[in-house]
Amino acid sequence: MSSNDLDETTPEQLEDSVSEDAPEATDTEQPSETDRLSQLEEEGDIAADYLEELLDIADIDGDIDIEVRNDRTFVSLVGDDDNEELKDLVGKKGNVLDALQELSRLAVLTQTGNRSRLMLDILDFRAERNVELAHIAEDAIAQVKEEGGRVHLNPMSPYERKLVHDLIAEAGLHSESEGEGSRRHIVVSEAN
Repeated sequence: MSSNDLDETTPEQLEDSVSEDAPEATDTEQPSETDRLSQLEEEGDIAADYLEELLDIADIDGDIDIEVRNDRTFVSLVGDDDNEELKDLVGKKGNVLDALQELSRLAVLTQTGNRSRLMLDILDFRAERNVELAHIAEDAIAQVKEEGGRVHLNPMSPYERKLVHDLIAEAGLHSESEGEGSRRHIVVSEAN
């Protein structure tokens, strides 16, 4: 993958290419496409209701957008760029955002009995982070191609690691995750 290819990749394309968990269906029959779409829309509605109640309790202004694409629900909290309260809901390096995403998934699980892979974004934090991850991957790819050896990246969330692994694989290189817990990171090397 060339530098130009990464520059032309939109954050949505990066998100859409990711599938980090097993499908939600717990029995052997897969739901029909219409049933699956209804299930994903329901997940979005439940998460939006949960988040709307949270915003009301905290007296924070923001709008909620729900979108279903590539077999995943995307819920976004949007507002003015100068909305400090919504920025606080992102937290340092997205930690509060990750926690709110897990709580939203838990709300869905509680109401439906099904695990959810919904993604939550606030003020386009994840979209902007996806662009950063593409540049990190691009730099690691260039370093391995120029110098060889192994390049260790900084720790990332499972979702972020999956995005970077996919970009590394597209470039024809090898990547693997090493470390445990919050220190888990990607190591990039030449393909074997």
